[in-house]
Amino acid sequence: MDLLKHFRPNSPPLTPITFLERAATAYSDCPSIVYNTTSSTWENTHRRCVQVASSIASLGIKRGDVVSVLSPNVPAMYELHFSVPMAGAVLNTINTRLDPRTLSVLLRHSESRLVFVDHLLRPLLLQALSLFPPGTPRPLLVLIKDEDDEGVHPGIVGPMNGAAIPDHFDFVGEYKELVDGGDSRFEWVHPKSEWDPLALNYTSGTTNSPKGVVLSHRGYFILALDTLLDWSVPKQPVYLWTLPMFHANGWSLTWGMAAVGATNVCLRKFDAPTIYETIQEHRVTHMCGAPVVLNMLANMPNAKPLDNPAVLYTHPAVNEAAVVARPHEFWGETPCAFLSLKKDYKAAVNGGSGVTEKEVIEYCRERMAHYMVPRTVVFQEELPKTSTGKIQKFLLREMAKALSPIKATTLDNNSKIGA
Repeated sequence: MDLLKHFRPNSPPLTPITFLERAATAYSDCPSIVYNTTSSTWENTHRRCVQVASSIASLGIKRGDVVSVLSPNVPAMYELHFSVPMAGAVLNTINTRLDPRTLSVLLRHSESRLVFVDHLLRPLLLQALSLFPPGTPRPLLVLIKDEDDEGVHPGIVGPMNGAAIPDHFDFVGEYKELVDGGDSRFEWVHPKSEWDPLALNYTSGTTNSPKGVVLSHRGYFILALDTLLDWSVPKQPVYLWTLPMFHANGWSLTWGMAAVGATNVCLRKFDAPTIYETIQEHRVTHMCGAPVVLNMLANMPNAKPLDNPAVLYTHPAVNEAAVVARPHEFWGETPCAFLSLKKDYKAAVNGGSGVTEKEVIEYCRERMAHYMVPRTVVFQEELPKTSTGKIQKFLLREMAKALSPIKATTLDNNSKIGA
């Protein structure tokens, strides 16, 4: 019994990075990440993470250096939870809702050596960097763009809150270039001790200045397994990322989902209809969310959101129908219907004859739960569609958001949820 002692082969440092290595073998050809029209397998995700880790190391990032990520819940954000520590660096995911001054303070305090930034958050980062005092070392920058969308991205350039955006900061490359240019045979940097830092997170600073919190490989390994056990998560769940990954690294589930070979359904941004539609489309089994997200869903408990257009299609005048969310001052958002009419029908104009918004709303009110009834109806000659004929709801969502928010009424304020 005295010979039963620990030595290197039987006591490697605990780290959640090993969850990915196991997933690449145990769930190799199973889906790992789903985002928009793209998907990946665990074997492919492992390869991509190793290649990005290789590229990070080639940029001169050493063991213990801090690498920051400013991004919504897109695949790159998930992969970097593995790639950054695989390069030996400390992961620092940053709240995307911070103002430039606070972001600048965090980047300086963390002494971040490298920052990955989503293309839509580029102006925020550049303004934060412009607030660095003269002579302060600045981090290297890598731009994250959606790989399935090579078009023009609104928000990459231009003013933010009226402030001029500096354009003299150079990017060392794009995330896709780090994936493609990395070495898939790279020997990732294992922690020397399980107490080595894995992540550096900051409090939101709602009551005082943000405070940094360092978490170890051991800590997140145990927390991830504990979360899976407490939640009774089975093998291969379908997990919807409605919790920002920058919130305590998704409550450890960024790594935990690899342990159980989950399908990670990523959403860049979301509203209640999008969540319900995604749950139905991908047969989501698990999700997390802050109280504000759960309240948003409770305010619109639309278990079958596609019932809205289904009812609309029963109207004799409707040719095409789609329902998306429109901002509302009290409810947060309410259904907005976009319709095109059949040849023998026309929309009423300036009080003339034809199909009216009021008529459509009353038709729906008689046939569906009131919380699902569209508050707005927009008539179009034809709804935007892809080359395969699928209605482009993301364009309709942008149109709905461009409409001014619906004003709250006394009735709204006196209403109960689901009334």
